[in-house]
Amino acid sequence: MLRFILVRLLSSLPTVFIVVTLSFFMIRIAPGGPFNLERPLEPQVLANLKAAYPLDQPLWWQYVYYLGNVLHGDFGPSFVYKDYTVAELILQALPYSLVLGSWALCVAVFGGIAMGVYAALRQNSWPDYLLMGVSALGNTVPNFVIGPILSLIFAVGLRLLPTGSWGDGSFRFLVLPVIVLALPQLAVFARLTRGSMIEALRADHVRTARAYGLPFRSVVGRHALRAGLMPVISYLGPTAASVLTGSIIVETMFSLPGVGRYFVLGALNRDYTLVMGTVVLISVFIVVLNLLVDVVYAFVDPRVRYE
Repeated sequence: MLRFILVRLLSSLPTVFIVVTLSFFMIRIAPGGPFNLERPLEPQVLANLKAAYPLDQPLWWQYVYYLGNVLHGDFGPSFVYKDYTVAELILQALPYSLVLGSWALCVAVFGGIAMGVYAALRQNSWPDYLLMGVSALGNTVPNFVIGPILSLIFAVGLRLLPTGSWGDGSFRFLVLPVIVLALPQLAVFARLTRGSMIEALRADHVRTARAYGLPFRSVVGRHALRAGLMPVISYLGPTAASVLTGSIIVETMFSLPGVGRYFVLGALNRDYTLVMGTVVLISVFIVVLNLLVDVVYAFVDPRVRYE
Protein backbone atom coordinates (compact mmCIF):
# COMPACT_ATOMS: atom_id res chain seq x y z
CA MET A 1 0.00 0.00 0.00
CA LEU A 2 2.81 2.42 0.89
CA ARG A 3 4.52 1.77 -2.43
CA PHE A 4 1.25 2.43 -4.26
CA ILE A 5 0.78 5.75 -2.44
CA LEU A 6 4.31 6.90 -3.24
CA VAL A 7 3.96 5.92 -6.91
CA ARG A 8 0.63 7.76 -7.18
CA LEU A 9 2.08 10.89 -5.59
CA LEU A 10 5.05 10.88 -7.95
CA SER A 11 2.82 10.27 -10.98
CA SER A 12 0.60 13.20 -9.93
CA LEU A 13 3.45 15.70 -10.05
CA PRO A 14 3.34 16.04 -13.89
CA THR A 15 -0.41 16.73 -13.67
CA VAL A 16 0.09 19.57 -11.20
CA PHE A 17 2.97 20.89 -13.31
CA ILE A 18 0.78 20.97 -16.46
CA VAL A 19 -2.07 22.73 -14.60
CA VAL A 20 0.29 25.36 -13.21
CA THR A 21 1.92 25.92 -16.61
CA LEU A 22 -1.35 26.30 -18.50
CA SER A 23 -2.78 28.61 -15.83
CA PHE A 24 0.34 30.76 -15.80
CA PHE A 25 0.26 31.48 -19.52
CA MET A 26 -3.54 31.70 -19.86
CA ILE A 27 -3.94 34.41 -17.24
CA ARG A 28 -1.19 36.47 -18.85
CA ILE A 29 -2.67 36.10 -22.32
CA ALA A 30 -5.95 37.60 -21.08
CA PRO A 31 -6.35 41.33 -21.81
CA GLY A 32 -5.47 43.80 -19.09
CA GLY A 33 -2.99 43.75 -16.27
CA PRO A 34 -2.70 44.31 -12.52
CA PHE A 35 -1.69 47.95 -12.96
CA ASN A 36 -4.18 48.98 -15.65
CA LEU A 37 -6.27 51.57 -13.82
CA GLU A 38 -8.95 53.99 -14.97
CA ARG A 39 -6.42 56.75 -14.46
CA PRO A 40 -3.16 55.59 -16.07
CA LEU A 41 -0.04 55.65 -13.93
CA GLU A 42 2.96 57.73 -14.76
CA PRO A 43 5.38 55.86 -17.03
CA GLN A 44 8.15 55.95 -14.43
CA VAL A 45 5.85 54.69 -11.67
CA LEU A 46 4.56 51.89 -13.93
CA ALA A 47 8.11 50.89 -14.85
CA ASN A 48 9.12 50.75 -11.17
CA LEU A 49 6.11 48.59 -10.31
CA LYS A 50 6.84 46.14 -13.12
CA ALA A 51 10.46 45.93 -12.06
CA ALA A 52 9.49 45.29 -8.43
CA TYR A 53 7.31 42.23 -9.10
CA PRO A 54 9.02 41.56 -11.74
CA LEU A 55 6.91 41.97 -14.86
CA ASP A 56 9.48 43.74 -16.99
CA GLN A 57 11.26 40.48 -17.83
CA PRO A 58 10.46 38.16 -20.77
CA LEU A 59 7.52 35.84 -20.19
CA TRP A 60 9.63 32.68 -20.19
CA TRP A 61 11.87 34.17 -17.50
CA GLN A 62 8.83 35.09 -15.38
CA TYR A 63 7.61 31.52 -15.70
CA VAL A 64 10.92 29.99 -14.62
CA TYR A 65 11.19 32.51 -11.77
CA TYR A 66 7.67 31.75 -10.54
CA LEU A 67 8.14 27.99 -10.84
CA GLY A 68 11.32 28.16 -8.79
CA ASN A 69 9.56 30.13 -6.05
CA VAL A 70 6.61 27.68 -5.98
CA LEU A 71 8.98 24.75 -5.50
CA HIS A 72 10.23 26.55 -2.39
CA GLY A 73 6.69 27.21 -1.13
CA ASP A 74 6.72 30.89 -2.09
CA PHE A 75 3.68 32.02 -4.11
CA GLY A 76 4.87 35.62 -4.25
CA PRO A 77 3.26 38.87 -3.12
CA SER A 78 -0.24 39.89 -4.05
CA PHE A 79 -0.45 42.64 -6.68
CA VAL A 80 -3.66 44.10 -5.26
CA TYR A 81 -3.57 43.39 -1.50
CA LYS A 82 -0.52 45.40 -0.53
CA ASP A 83 1.80 44.15 2.22
CA TYR A 84 0.33 40.63 1.96
CA THR A 85 1.79 37.56 0.34
CA VAL A 86 -0.44 35.07 -1.45
CA ALA A 87 0.38 32.41 1.15
CA GLU A 88 -0.81 34.71 3.94
CA LEU A 89 -4.07 35.46 2.13
CA ILE A 90 -4.73 31.77 1.47
CA LEU A 91 -3.97 30.83 5.08
CA GLN A 92 -6.43 33.49 6.24
CA ALA A 93 -9.18 32.40 3.85
CA LEU A 94 -8.75 28.61 3.86
CA PRO A 95 -10.26 27.96 7.35
CA TYR A 96 -13.50 29.69 6.31
CA SER A 97 -13.70 27.62 3.12
CA LEU A 98 -12.92 24.39 5.00
CA VAL A 99 -15.66 25.01 7.59
CA LEU A 100 -18.23 25.86 4.93
CA GLY A 101 -17.13 23.02 2.66
CA SER A 102 -17.07 20.44 5.47
CA TRP A 103 -20.66 21.18 6.47
CA ALA A 104 -21.81 21.20 2.84
CA LEU A 105 -19.97 17.96 2.08
CA CYS A 106 -21.50 16.19 5.08
CA VAL A 107 -24.99 17.32 4.10
CA ALA A 108 -24.45 16.29 0.48
CA VAL A 109 -22.89 12.87 1.20
CA PHE A 110 -25.09 11.64 4.06
CA GLY A 111 -28.25 13.26 2.74
CA GLY A 112 -27.66 12.02 -0.81
CA ILE A 113 -26.86 8.46 0.31
CA ALA A 114 -29.94 8.33 2.55
CA MET A 115 -32.18 9.62 -0.24
CA GLY A 116 -30.69 7.23 -2.78
CA VAL A 117 -31.01 4.15 -0.56
CA TYR A 118 -34.60 5.02 0.41
CA ALA A 119 -35.55 5.59 -3.24
CA ALA A 120 -33.89 2.34 -4.36
CA LEU A 121 -35.70 0.31 -1.71
CA ARG A 122 -38.99 1.80 -2.92
CA GLN A 123 -38.31 1.77 -6.63
CA ASN A 124 -41.10 3.09 -8.89
CA SER A 125 -43.18 4.25 -5.92
CA TRP A 126 -44.27 7.81 -5.20
CA PRO A 127 -41.44 8.40 -2.64
CA ASP A 128 -38.97 7.32 -5.34
CA TYR A 129 -40.46 9.71 -7.90
CA LEU A 130 -40.60 12.53 -5.33
CA LEU A 131 -37.00 12.17 -4.17
CA MET A 132 -35.62 11.83 -7.67
CA GLY A 133 -37.69 14.82 -8.79
CA VAL A 134 -36.22 16.91 -5.99
CA SER A 135 -32.71 15.72 -6.84
CA ALA A 136 -33.26 16.52 -10.53
CA LEU A 137 -34.39 20.01 -9.55
CA GLY A 138 -31.32 20.52 -7.38
CA ASN A 139 -29.06 19.27 -10.16
CA THR A 140 -30.51 21.44 -12.93
CA VAL A 141 -31.19 24.77 -11.19
CA PRO A 142 -27.85 26.61 -10.73
CA ASN A 143 -26.84 27.75 -7.26
CA PHE A 144 -26.73 31.40 -8.30
CA VAL A 145 -30.50 31.08 -8.81
CA ILE A 146 -31.21 29.03 -5.68
CA GLY A 147 -29.19 31.37 -3.45
CA PRO A 148 -31.16 34.59 -4.07
CA ILE A 149 -34.47 32.69 -3.86
CA LEU A 150 -33.62 31.20 -0.46
CA SER A 151 -32.31 34.55 0.75
CA LEU A 152 -35.49 36.26 -0.37
CA ILE A 153 -37.66 33.71 1.45
CA PHE A 154 -35.79 33.02 4.69
CA ALA A 155 -33.79 36.24 5.16
CA VAL A 156 -35.90 39.02 3.68
CA GLY A 157 -39.40 37.54 3.95
CA LEU A 158 -39.37 35.45 7.14
CA ARG A 159 -36.35 37.17 8.74
CA LEU A 160 -35.13 33.87 10.17
CA LEU A 161 -31.60 33.88 8.79
CA PRO A 162 -29.01 36.53 7.84
CA THR A 163 -28.55 37.33 4.18
CA GLY A 164 -24.79 36.93 4.20
CA SER A 165 -21.38 37.56 5.81
CA TRP A 166 -19.58 35.31 8.28
CA GLY A 167 -20.91 37.16 11.34
CA ASP A 168 -19.85 35.58 14.62
CA GLY A 169 -19.23 32.23 12.95
CA SER A 170 -22.37 30.61 14.35
CA PHE A 171 -24.25 28.08 12.25
CA ARG A 172 -27.17 30.43 11.57
CA PHE A 173 -24.85 32.43 9.30
CA LEU A 174 -23.89 29.22 7.45
CA VAL A 175 -27.33 27.65 6.93
CA LEU A 176 -28.09 29.31 3.59
CA PRO A 177 -24.55 29.01 2.13
CA VAL A 178 -24.33 25.36 3.18
CA ILE A 179 -27.70 24.51 1.61
CA VAL A 180 -26.88 26.33 -1.63
CA LEU A 181 -23.44 24.72 -1.85
CA ALA A 182 -24.62 21.22 -0.91
CA LEU A 183 -27.83 20.97 -2.94
CA PRO A 184 -26.30 20.26 -6.39
CA GLN A 185 -23.90 17.67 -4.97
CA LEU A 186 -26.64 16.11 -2.82
CA ALA A 187 -28.68 15.58 -5.98
CA VAL A 188 -25.78 13.85 -7.73
CA PHE A 189 -25.04 11.60 -4.73
CA ALA A 190 -28.71 10.67 -4.46
CA ARG A 191 -28.98 9.64 -8.11
CA LEU A 192 -25.66 7.76 -8.04
CA THR A 193 -26.64 5.89 -4.88
CA ARG A 194 -30.09 4.99 -6.19
CA GLY A 195 -28.77 3.58 -9.47
CA SER A 196 -25.95 1.58 -7.89
CA MET A 197 -28.20 0.30 -5.07
CA ILE A 198 -30.82 -0.97 -7.51
CA GLU A 199 -28.10 -2.87 -9.34
CA ALA A 200 -26.58 -4.16 -6.10
CA LEU A 201 -29.94 -5.39 -4.77
CA ARG A 202 -30.30 -7.56 -7.90
CA ALA A 203 -26.82 -9.05 -7.59
CA ASP A 204 -26.46 -12.79 -7.06
CA HIS A 205 -24.72 -12.57 -3.69
CA VAL A 206 -27.45 -10.30 -2.31
CA ARG A 207 -30.17 -12.67 -3.54
CA THR A 208 -28.28 -15.56 -1.95
CA ALA A 209 -28.05 -13.69 1.37
CA ARG A 210 -31.79 -13.06 1.31
CA ALA A 211 -32.46 -16.69 0.39
CA TYR A 212 -30.51 -17.82 3.47
CA GLY A 213 -32.92 -15.80 5.58
CA LEU A 214 -30.58 -13.05 6.76
CA PRO A 215 -32.32 -9.99 8.23
CA PHE A 216 -33.24 -7.39 5.65
CA ARG A 217 -31.20 -4.69 7.40
CA SER A 218 -28.13 -6.91 7.35
CA VAL A 219 -28.58 -7.69 3.66
CA VAL A 220 -28.93 -4.02 2.76
CA GLY A 221 -26.30 -2.63 5.13
CA ARG A 222 -23.55 -5.24 4.89
CA HIS A 223 -23.91 -6.51 1.32
CA ALA A 224 -25.88 -4.22 -0.99
CA LEU A 225 -24.80 -0.87 0.43
CA ARG A 226 -21.13 -1.80 0.42
CA ALA A 227 -21.25 -2.52 -3.30
CA GLY A 228 -23.59 0.37 -4.02
CA LEU A 229 -21.23 2.95 -2.55
CA MET A 230 -18.45 2.39 -5.09
CA PRO A 231 -19.68 4.98 -7.65
CA VAL A 232 -20.31 7.41 -4.78
CA ILE A 233 -16.72 7.03 -3.56
CA SER A 234 -15.43 7.61 -7.10
CA TYR A 235 -17.32 10.89 -7.32
CA LEU A 236 -16.37 11.92 -3.80
CA GLY A 237 -12.73 12.83 -4.57
CA PRO A 238 -13.10 15.71 -7.05
CA THR A 239 -16.32 16.85 -5.36
CA ALA A 240 -14.65 17.13 -1.97
CA ALA A 241 -11.77 19.10 -3.48
CA SER A 242 -14.06 21.63 -5.15
CA VAL A 243 -16.31 22.00 -2.09
CA LEU A 244 -13.58 22.18 0.57
CA THR A 245 -11.51 24.77 -1.27
CA GLY A 246 -14.47 27.10 -1.52
CA SER A 247 -17.24 27.66 -4.00
CA ILE A 248 -16.57 30.73 -6.10
CA ILE A 249 -20.21 31.64 -6.60
CA VAL A 250 -21.47 30.86 -3.09
CA GLU A 251 -18.71 32.68 -1.25
CA THR A 252 -19.09 35.73 -3.48
CA MET A 253 -22.89 35.65 -3.22
CA PHE A 254 -22.93 35.52 0.59
CA SER A 255 -19.81 37.72 1.12
CA LEU A 256 -17.82 35.00 2.84
CA PRO A 257 -14.04 35.55 3.20
CA GLY A 258 -13.02 32.25 1.62
CA VAL A 259 -10.61 31.10 -1.04
CA GLY A 260 -13.25 31.18 -3.78
CA ARG A 261 -13.92 34.87 -3.19
CA TYR A 262 -10.20 35.65 -3.42
CA PHE A 263 -10.08 33.74 -6.71
CA VAL A 264 -12.85 35.92 -8.16
CA LEU A 265 -11.29 39.16 -6.93
CA GLY A 266 -7.88 38.06 -8.16
CA ALA A 267 -9.22 37.26 -11.62
CA LEU A 268 -11.12 40.55 -11.87
CA ASN A 269 -8.12 42.59 -10.73
CA ARG A 270 -5.60 40.54 -12.78
CA ASP A 271 -3.80 39.61 -9.57
CA TYR A 272 -1.66 36.97 -11.23
CA THR A 273 -0.03 35.52 -8.15
CA LEU A 274 -3.28 35.30 -6.17
CA VAL A 275 -5.04 33.42 -8.96
CA MET A 276 -2.08 31.10 -9.41
CA GLY A 277 -1.95 30.40 -5.67
CA THR A 278 -5.59 29.31 -5.60
CA VAL A 279 -5.08 27.17 -8.71
CA VAL A 280 -2.14 25.37 -7.09
CA LEU A 281 -4.14 24.87 -3.89
CA ILE A 282 -7.11 23.34 -5.71
CA SER A 283 -4.82 21.12 -7.81
CA VAL A 284 -3.09 19.74 -4.73
CA PHE A 285 -6.45 19.12 -3.03
CA ILE A 286 -7.73 17.19 -6.06
CA VAL A 287 -4.59 15.04 -6.23
CA VAL A 288 -4.59 14.24 -2.51
CA LEU A 289 -8.32 13.53 -2.25
CA ASN A 290 -8.32 11.31 -5.34
CA LEU A 291 -5.47 9.38 -3.76
CA LEU A 292 -7.50 8.99 -0.56
CA VAL A 293 -10.42 7.72 -2.64
CA ASP A 294 -8.22 5.03 -4.18
CA VAL A 295 -7.06 3.99 -0.70
CA VAL A 296 -10.65 3.81 0.56
CA TYR A 297 -11.46 1.48 -2.35
CA ALA A 298 -9.27 -1.20 -0.80
CA PHE A 299 -11.26 -1.09 2.45
CA VAL A 300 -14.71 -0.97 0.85
CA ASP A 301 -14.19 -3.51 -1.93
CA PRO A 302 -12.21 -6.63 -0.91
CA ARG A 303 -11.51 -7.37 -4.58
CA VAL A 304 -9.28 -4.26 -4.82
CA ARG A 305 -5.72 -4.81 -3.69
CA TYR A 306 -2.71 -2.52 -4.17
CA GLU A 307 0.29 -4.79 -3.96
